[in-house]
Amino acid sequence: MGRYSIEPDNATKSAKARGTNLRVHFKNTRETANALKRMPLNRAKTYLKNVIAKKEIIPFRRFMGGVGNHAQAKVHGTSQGRWPLKSCEFLLDMLKNAESNAEYKGLDADHLVIDHIQVQRAPKMRRRTYRAHGRINPYMSSPCHIEMTLVEKEQTYAA
Repeated sequence: MGRYSIEPDNATKSAKARGTNLRVHFKNTRETANALKRMPLNRAKTYLKNVIAKKEIIPFRRFMGGVGNHAQAKVHGTSQGRWPLKSCEFLLDMLKNAESNAEYKGLDADHLVIDHIQVQRAPKMRRRTYRAHGRINPYMSSPCHIEMTLVEKEQTYAA
């Protein structure tokens, strides 16, 4: 068990989940996690399922070089966005894990809100790709660490 970057104010009213060295792109996962921040749990799960079905979009705000413009992103006040499938699947699994941790603690799943979610770069994994004239170049992956905290609020906000 590692240390979380932020401990919740009331540990009895919160549940945590984390994943380390996950083989999913850091940049996509960071943008997806940022879209989920401060969202009620049920809304976050439907949002990620809608992104997988391409009904809603993840707005790309920081890592947006070369990201195309899409009309769905207007809802978020930006023009660029994508539908990062693998990031959504990993975050959906992590939300389910945090929800089961909350139920084990006896918290009500309908009042849970994503209080803290953070994505960090993990050590890169190394492969090689073969180039012309007998050269070899690195072929690196960018995995990430994800941690999240769900907190039980008295009333959830309509989303």
